[in-house]
Amino acid sequence: MSSAAEQETAGAFRRVARPEPGAAPGRRERIAPPPVWPGAPNPLGARFRTGPDGRSGTNFALWAGGAEAVELCLFEEDGTETRCPLTEQTHEIWHGFLPGVLPGRRYGYRVHGRWDPWTGARWNPAKLLLDPYARAVDGDFADFGRPPEVYGHVRDWPQQQVADTVRDDRDSAPYVPKGVVVHDEAGAAEHDEWLDDRRPKTPWADTVLYELHVRGFTQRHPGVPAELRGTYAGLAHPAALDHLRRLGVTAVELLPVHQFAHEDHLLRRGLRNHWGYNSIGYFAPHAGYAATGTAGQQVGEFRRMVHALHEAGIEVILDVVYNHTAEAGEFGPTLSLKGIDNRGYYRLEGDPRRYADYTGCGNTLHVVQPQVLRLLTDSLRYWVTEMGVDGFRFDLAAALARSFHDVDMLSPFLAVIAQDPVLRRVKLIAEPWDIGAGGYQVGAFPPLWTEWNDRYRDAVRDFWRGALPDVRDLGYRLSGSSDLYAWSGRRPQASVNFVTAHDGFTLRDLVSYESKHNEANGEGNRDGTDDNRSWNCGTEGESADPEITALRRRQLRNLLTTLLLSTGVPMLVAGDEMGRTQHGNNNAYCQDNETGWVDWTVLEDPHWRELFALTARLIALRHRHPVLRRRAFFSGRAQDADGLRDLAWFTARGTEMTEQDWYAPTGSLGMYLSGGEIPGRDERGERVTDESFLVVLHAGAGPLDFVLPGAPWARRYEVVVDTSREEQSAAPGTVHKGNAMVTVRPRSVLLLKVAS
Repeated sequence: MSSAAEQETAGAFRRVARPEPGAAPGRRERIAPPPVWPGAPNPLGARFRTGPDGRSGTNFALWAGGAEAVELCLFEEDGTETRCPLTEQTHEIWHGFLPGVLPGRRYGYRVHGRWDPWTGARWNPAKLLLDPYARAVDGDFADFGRPPEVYGHVRDWPQQQVADTVRDDRDSAPYVPKGVVVHDEAGAAEHDEWLDDRRPKTPWADTVLYELHVRGFTQRHPGVPAELRGTYAGLAHPAALDHLRRLGVTAVELLPVHQFAHEDHLLRRGLRNHWGYNSIGYFAPHAGYAATGTAGQQVGEFRRMVHALHEAGIEVILDVVYNHTAEAGEFGPTLSLKGIDNRGYYRLEGDPRRYADYTGCGNTLHVVQPQVLRLLTDSLRYWVTEMGVDGFRFDLAAALARSFHDVDMLSPFLAVIAQDPVLRRVKLIAEPWDIGAGGYQVGAFPPLWTEWNDRYRDAVRDFWRGALPDVRDLGYRLSGSSDLYAWSGRRPQASVNFVTAHDGFTLRDLVSYESKHNEANGEGNRDGTDDNRSWNCGTEGESADPEITALRRRQLRNLLTTLLLSTGVPMLVAGDEMGRTQHGNNNAYCQDNETGWVDWTVLEDPHWRELFALTARLIALRHRHPVLRRRAFFSGRAQDADGLRDLAWFTARGTEMTEQDWYAPTGSLGMYLSGGEIPGRDERGERVTDESFLVVLHAGAGPLDFVLPGAPWARRYEVVVDTSREEQSAAPGTVHKGNAMVTVRPRSVLLLKVAS
């Protein structure tokens, strides 16, 4: 039962003067209620429109299953709160239309109901709740640290065994951000021109992904004006776009831009969540990345950023965190869903006080529930149709594919995506695992989906550090991972090939550190993976030894060249192309500082400029040659009139590899890619042909004498890339005859083009 005070609150309109944080509670005054018309239950959220009598106002609709009452709370600039009961209810959606409520108005909800954590019920009207459908958020969840008022339970209750069961009746409104009413149609005519017809629409096979952080990429960029650094507008600035264009990437994969909150344990240590994998608003661009203001302006700023990237020919893919929210477990704060309907939104354990945690973040959204499924798919469609994005990378996607317990590739979430006319047309990338039992699902996602391929990452790292026992796994990874994806009818584009990601060492750190150095995170260096598969080239950390630094740069060239010559979709991480370092921190999620930001001063060093130039050259080579970005798996059979197979593997003796060779310990491999007949047709329906290439990878510590395959494979070869050279300008053009022996320098890649 709700208290008498709560019942009285639910039935009357009130205006409450808000005190400053830490001050005594303000005086409540009853005034005459404003008009609250019935409104409509759809669409959910706050939607500004014209009412039945022609007056402008906002329709508010909130799904709150099981709630006893819902109050809409409107806020003035000085913090004064006006509470308006929503008395209309349709299919558990509470709704009402308020004339005169215009864009820019800040708002939230108070939801009434039972407080009974023992059954999973955690309603507490003292807590102001963020609308899950809020299009913009004003404020930051770290503005006041994390005070006890934002918790639904008494946080410092002395009896720990029931610490989460005693309700805290202190008001949280002064300490939490508010939703903002947004004019959805503002600028719609402008954006209709480019949202679809002017999207780049880059085919998967032609895609080169570039994972970046909006703030981290622009915060130290010297060409971006200081007032725009760290923002959406900063990423849209010509200086930032110029780097992406010169590099040649076709899509940016943005680390989370949904409104997120900072974890309490970080705030207590004076840190903040930098990566943003702690979402709380699935429709709102994170307010902290807005240069133009947070009273709704961030929506337009985000749209203009997408527009600018599209104009540069670059797609925008969002890294989205729909598997959990910032409300954590039973001891976490009450910010939104937990106070709206805890049992409806979250997976609970057999003991309903506890949360099922397949994410390692305290909770897991219950995607099997229709209202949760609607929230996520409505959010996805919104970002595509109204914000212009081109696809999504789903964090811990296996958690979304769970039915009631097990991962199920026929789960409701995957089924809805497959039939949705909007979502099935955009790029869909799965991080194909979670931390629960049976959560590792690399290769298991259905068609339409592309996956982060950590099998590729591990094989390439192991090869170049000299830890791969044989080259069987490497052969599969270089040629598109057909062992993982061909069985289900998928194509090489199902594999997102990567050597590094935001989570782990940077590429430079991968060749400079063998152990993580996360002391700055304040967790005793216990956080972050210990399975780095890295090699420091003989010295831990930075070195002044010219031999070690030269070897490290060569290893960087090897890793980047391997990645960009492999079949599949390559993904680079911002800064890796110019030697960015995090000084051995392999879990910089809380380093919103120089550690987590891209350092652009490295380009003052000619060595790192050369690395950038090589990376851009390799990407351009990939764009120019369809044999390097095949749309179908290799068959291993003859494809042209000369009887050459589309793919052949060679030993250093210049002979094709036998079954025994695949199992033998070796640090070298030759891969021949035939361009004689490439499956598929071009846009005119013509057959696709290309030049042929030989790639020689040598991870050994000494030089390798490699015999180049002769006729019918080639009569002559021309060197295109030699990673043993610091300056690539000296490498191209050298010609070798077929059957000639060439010396491949230690730890290097030789790319040769078949010459007539």
